[in-house]
Amino acid sequence: MIAKDVAIVGVGSSNFHELYAEKDASRDPYGLAADALREALDDCGLGKNDIDGLLCTNLKYGRMGDVIGLRNPKFVHDLEGTGRMSGVSLQEACAIVQAGLADVVAVVYATVGRSVGMKYGGEDGGPTTAYDTMYGMTSTGAYVSLMYQRYRKMYGVPEDALAPLAINNRYNGARNPRAVFQREIDHAEYIGSRFIAEPLRKLDYCIINDGAVAFIVTSIDRARSMRKKPVRIAGTAGMAELNNHYTSPDFYFAACRDVADRLYKETGLGPDQIDCMQVYDNFLPTILFTLEGFDHAPKGSAWEWVADGTIGPDGSRPLNTSGGHTSESYMQGFALHVEAVRQLRGEAGDRQVRGCRTVQYMCASPIVTSHIFTID
Repeated sequence: MIAKDVAIVGVGSSNFHELYAEKDASRDPYGLAADALREALDDCGLGKNDIDGLLCTNLKYGRMGDVIGLRNPKFVHDLEGTGRMSGVSLQEACAIVQAGLADVVAVVYATVGRSVGMKYGGEDGGPTTAYDTMYGMTSTGAYVSLMYQRYRKMYGVPEDALAPLAINNRYNGARNPRAVFQREIDHAEYIGSRFIAEPLRKLDYCIINDGAVAFIVTSIDRARSMRKKPVRIAGTAGMAELNNHYTSPDFYFAACRDVADRLYKETGLGPDQIDCMQVYDNFLPTILFTLEGFDHAPKGSAWEWVADGTIGPDGSRPLNTSGGHTSESYMQGFALHVEAVRQLRGEAGDRQVRGCRTVQYMCASPIVTSHIFTID
């Protein structure tokens, strides 16, 4: 989708660090979402009555509208509470604005997963769940672990290959005042982390936490009158790879490459022109699969590519600068979109990428999505 006439103009998010400090079973996801939306509206100088499109993920638009006092939007939609929906929701917001179905679209997401004791495993996952469970396949992490086992065998990957990713996320999280984890780790601590689904360790897993995210999407023409510089969606693309299991024999490579080819052609931008990367990392092997699928790293060698400083804050392609899903929060991709906006505006504080003009969001999952963001 060519979306050059659409922009993100406001962003808001919870203080994930504060929320993680104490579980609260009575915590209301709609209240958290309302707070994030209020911050996003203040960020761009709009009021709630300017919103005429509402997209909710892991929330119900009827309840959300009631909580914030939004009675008559022109377009509303609920999306399922999965990480792949963060990219899809932005694509839908762009399409809504481009089609003229709404002028100002609020995208909101919230979860209270930690407080209510969510495990992200063992739930009813569909018609194959009973067969999967008897073999210990009770979570997405177990599936990704199997994919990574295959990847390691195919490409001769050593046991500690994910360490640079875990260390990089924690380094960035330590410079993010909203991040859940704000302490750096070293290689020894990574290797000492216990296995959850071998070969994946605890430090390879995303956080289960509480929080909310919101961002505001509108036309670039309208965006020019907003409080801050608009972040333009230069282009976005997607492709599904669907089956009953969270697995892909080629690690989503073909789907990622198809999305990448279309996105790079539409935007006229390629991997070497990306200043900062925000990669969906529910589990750290997903980053390797993504970097290869989107042609940032050679196939089968992303584990070497990430080990040479390229993804660090002073590298040529800084990665997950807020701390990603293993350090900042697990907002199922939504907070990565917010970080992209903050980087392009120069608002990332101690983790700011110098001269950041382009950011790519990438998600390798059963629905692969990617966008490239730019700032004028």
